[in-house]
Amino acid sequence: MKLNLKRPLAFFDLETTGTNIGADRIVEISVIKLHPDGSEEVTTWRVHPGIPIPLESSLVHGIYDEHIANEPQFKALGQAIADFIGESDLAGYNSNKFDIPMLMEEFLRAGVQFTLDGRHFVDVQNIFHQMEQRTLKAAYQFYCDKKIENAHSAEADTRATMEVLLAQIERYENMQWEDKKGNISIPVVGDVEALHKFTNLSKPVDFAGRMVYNDEGEETINFGKHKGKRVEDVLNAEPSYYSWMMQGDFPLYTKRKLEEIYTRWNGKKAAERQAKAAAQPKPATPAPNADAPKREVHKPDHTKTQYPPKPFKKKDEPAQPVNEDMLAQLALKFKKG
Repeated sequence: MKLNLKRPLAFFDLETTGTNIGADRIVEISVIKLHPDGSEEVTTWRVHPGIPIPLESSLVHGIYDEHIANEPQFKALGQAIADFIGESDLAGYNSNKFDIPMLMEEFLRAGVQFTLDGRHFVDVQNIFHQMEQRTLKAAYQFYCDKKIENAHSAEADTRATMEVLLAQIERYENMQWEDKKGNISIPVVGDVEALHKFTNLSKPVDFAGRMVYNDEGEETINFGKHKGKRVEDVLNAEPSYYSWMMQGDFPLYTKRKLEEIYTRWNGKKAAERQAKAAAQPKPATPAPNADAPKREVHKPDHTKTQYPPKPFKKKDEPAQPVNEDMLAQLALKFKKG
C-alpha cells in the first residue's frame, strides 16, 4: 500500500543544542518534501544557533561550534524554510513532542509567519511505539532490514524516518489495533489524516503537552496542581494562573495557545457581564398626574423691606438750650428721700 497524498508531506528532522524547547536552538534542519506524484525535494540547512553547542550534544550529532561558525542564524533562514515547507503536512520521528514545537519556537522568535492550523501531523515514533515499542535505529532495522549509515545526521535520520513510515504502512495493512477503551480499529493506512489521528492520541493542544484536549474537545491542563482541569475552569478559579504561565519558562507556542484560550474566555466573561447588566430592571420614572392639584410656591420678594426700619437720627440737629423745666426735672430725679 502506498501513501495517498492530497498535498505534499514534509518529513523533517532537527539537530539542536539540547532538548529544552524554550532555551535550546537548531543547528541543522533537513526536509524531504514528498509530493502526491511521488517526487521528492530535499533541502538541508546548517544554522548558527547564536549560543555555544554543548559538548554532550556535539558528541551525539557530530556538529561542533567550528562547523557552524560561518553559517547564518535562523532569523536569516526562517522565511526560506517556511517557504520550502509551504502548505505541506508534517511528519517526523518524535516530531509532535520535539521537532514541531522546537521549529515553531524558532519561527516565533524570528517573526516568521508560519501556521500549524489545518495541517496534519504524522509522528512516526508514535506508530512505532504503539505498535512495536522500539527506537529509530531498531525501527529502521526492524521495518527496513537496514542499518542507518551516518546516524544522527539530519538527512540520514530524516530519510530513515520516511522509509520506516512507508514500511509501516506495508506491514500493518489490515492489522487490527485495540485502544485502552477496548475499541478495535485498523489505524495504520495510507492516508495522512488517519495517521494524524493515530499518532496524536494524547490530543495535545500545544505539542509540548502542557495542555491537552479531553473527550469533549475542551482544553485541559496536563501538568502540576491543576492537571486534568479545564483551562477555563482554572481561569475562573485562579485568574492569576494565566499571568504565571505567560511569564514562566514555557514554550512560546504553548503561550500562544494559552493566549487564544484566554482571549476566548475573556470574551465570554465580557458577554456575560453585558447580558447580566441588560437583564437588570431599570428604576421606573413616575409619570406626572394631570389631576393632582398644583402646589403654590411662594418666593420671597426681596424688593420689599423685611424688617421695620431703624429710627432715623439727624446728625446735624442743634442742641436745645437748658431751661427751667429741664432743671426742675433733674432736681426731681436726683432728689434725696
